[in-house]
Amino acid sequence: MAVPISQIPSRRKGQKTCRHHKGRQLVLFCEQCQELACLRCLSSTHRSHTMCELCEITPQKKQDITNFVGKTEKNELVQLQTYIASTDTLLQENDSVFEKLSHDLKTQTEKLKQELDTLTAETLSLYQKMKDDNTKLIQKYKQDLETFYRHLRLQLYDCKEILQQGTPIEIYDTECEINSYLPVQPSLGAISFTPNTNPRHYLELALGKLILPGHGQHMGQHMSEEDGSASSSSDQKQSRTQIQKGEAEDTMKEAEVNLQSLDTKMLASWDSPWFITNLCPISGGLAWTKFNTSLILFGKKCKVSEEIEHKVYIRYISFSPATQRLWVCDNSNNILELVSGSLVHRFGTRTSIQCICASLNNHIIVGMSKSISKYTTGGKMALTTMAATTEKPLVCSPYRIAECPLTNNVAVIDCNYKKEGGDGNQHVVVMDTNFRQLFVFKGDIRTTHKQGKEKENRAFEPTCVVYDSKGNIIIGDASSHKILLLNGRGNVIRTIHTGKDRACQAVGIGSDSILWTVFGGYNVQLLQYNNKTK
Repeated sequence: MAVPISQIPSRRKGQKTCRHHKGRQLVLFCEQCQELACLRCLSSTHRSHTMCELCEITPQKKQDITNFVGKTEKNELVQLQTYIASTDTLLQENDSVFEKLSHDLKTQTEKLKQELDTLTAETLSLYQKMKDDNTKLIQKYKQDLETFYRHLRLQLYDCKEILQQGTPIEIYDTECEINSYLPVQPSLGAISFTPNTNPRHYLELALGKLILPGHGQHMGQHMSEEDGSASSSSDQKQSRTQIQKGEAEDTMKEAEVNLQSLDTKMLASWDSPWFITNLCPISGGLAWTKFNTSLILFGKKCKVSEEIEHKVYIRYISFSPATQRLWVCDNSNNILELVSGSLVHRFGTRTSIQCICASLNNHIIVGMSKSISKYTTGGKMALTTMAATTEKPLVCSPYRIAECPLTNNVAVIDCNYKKEGGDGNQHVVVMDTNFRQLFVFKGDIRTTHKQGKEKENRAFEPTCVVYDSKGNIIIGDASSHKILLLNGRGNVIRTIHTGKDRACQAVGIGSDSILWTVFGGYNVQLLQYNNKTK
């Protein structure tokens, strides 16, 4: 029976006897098997193979060894010595690079600290000046009140005497001289300060740019000196690192679990004298809205705090989380910023503007027919979804735009008009910060909690969209009169509120996480839907 090859012992280095025939000397070389053999192998293991004597191939083997020795001594050993020596240089360069990086980072950090100290000192100086001015006004008001008090007491004394002893002429003259007008209370200088609850992103922008080789990810985007906008180079297509994205996803998942079993609480409700389709809540329980050519800042019961007139019909407004200022687009395709009570023109477009969104990165996202484009505040286009004429647009008919404060994803209500290349079915498109489609929400109610599926027969008609501070998406649906709460992946968590017989026309999130809603265009409702979230 033949012995399996795996069981045939291999020849050890220096072994002179045959592994197949014990005791037989290895004197032959099999050219076919490339191994040594004995004389008995000619009639067994290597039968009919081409063989030669071992001494015949020895000169060639010696020459091969000689060539290897010469080549190795002349080339490989010398090259290896050079490589070994170069590692010392590489170590020095490596140390130098990271020492410089550390130095630059510390220098920039100290510079930012100094800038913050300077900014703090300037702000404190402004506070002190306003405080001193207010103190002078209050002291002057107090003096005027005291003077009027003394004058009034004397006047009362005179009146009492006239009433007892005065003639009709004296009584007449005294009545004419009566003056009971109090001094006017001065208008004090007002100022407010709202701490940034999420400053990390801005600190990264100020600190600089960190590029990880082969990843194209940054700890902060490079800001251009010309207009302070993020650089549009190809290596800046991701504004957050994987760590930041993971933290954002964890925050969103935690918020989703907390929100699934909550009830919505109505905090206030009142009717507005204006038809509202767009509102921007700010701090202090106030919100901006627009009506025809007017900007209106109002609070509860629609009490007006400020009203600003514009010459052109105002189409849409958006409040910037970066600058805490209001941005406006009008029917003349102008983009304007509200600065110190006045609308300042920033840039314009040739195409009709449908809606805008002031982004966290100090860009203005503009919705136009068949495109969503991102502009710097100076009007330079940084990114667009505009497709070739033969391609279907990613967004056909943008109606509302919102940006996620955690991931910078962008949600767009697309009316999807047929005349603009759509199919007439409205939906919400969610894109990443580079305008790449993540998913499309078409109104399918598939909740993530125990309620399972909720069937809807009506066509989906989204009218408003906004992100909350946890990265959830809030959508108003006109057909069902509902306000839906979705997670960042497009799954419905629950229905926040139903407007009975009136559709939701506008939604907005205040800094206190209170949801401002408008049903039927006139009924303003303040809702608390996340009162148990951490």
